[in-house]
Amino acid sequence: MNRRYRKTVIAGNWKMNKTPKEARALVDTLRPLISKAKWCTTVLRVPFVDLSAALKATRATKIAIGAQNMHYENSGPYTGEVSGPMLVEMGVKYVIVGHSERRQYFAETDEIVNKKVLAALECGLRPIVCVGETLQEREQGVTAEQVTKQVKIALQGVQPENIRKVVIAYEPIWAIGTGKTATPEQANEVCTLIRDTIRGLFGARCARSVSILYGGSMNPENAPSLLSLLNIDGGLIGGASLNPDDFKAIVDAANQ
Repeated sequence: MNRRYRKTVIAGNWKMNKTPKEARALVDTLRPLISKAKWCTTVLRVPFVDLSAALKATRATKIAIGAQNMHYENSGPYTGEVSGPMLVEMGVKYVIVGHSERRQYFAETDEIVNKKVLAALECGLRPIVCVGETLQEREQGVTAEQVTKQVKIALQGVQPENIRKVVIAYEPIWAIGTGKTATPEQANEVCTLIRDTIRGLFGARCARSVSILYGGSMNPENAPSLLSLLNIDGGLIGGASLNPDDFKAIVDAANQ
């Protein structure tokens, strides 16, 4: 982490878990554990149906609420979709864009991810853009090419003054929900590559201001070592974000 130039962010991703009643109960448990985090921004990304409950439960706290997805159009014939302006009016601050599960199960392409990034910035949301390689791509030795391509396409058309509003999350797909974790060295190598790619696109000053998260089974045991690295500015937390004690431990590690 490098707090001199950029924010430390711990972002929980609940995925498709918790009803509104359960969400309120979980936030009520989490609130006294993490609301006083001094050195990092804490974000909870909850299912759409839980947003109202989570926003009410975190009112007057430093905990930000984010959405897990959005459409790139502001309105239109897109049954079942939610637009950025809808989220903003609710009070949402962040949105996940391009999560590997969206890419895998809902056929989201790099170009769609780019459209969502631009739409999010236009309406005032902070996109957390996910990039990462499959196990096959890592074994083939094309991690750098794959991640660089995803970053370049995702940020195409973003204005330099807006790049600071973007958060990048490196999620090695082979480490999501599998219990496997990239070693600190592997994670830092790719996060450094991401920052170098941003530097090539926007310059050094912009690159050092972008928070880059690691999102591949971060847990209380590996969080301290991962967060100690210069180019890892936080975590995109999946399963551990549903466990109050585990999530608190990760937030505490980020506050050291």
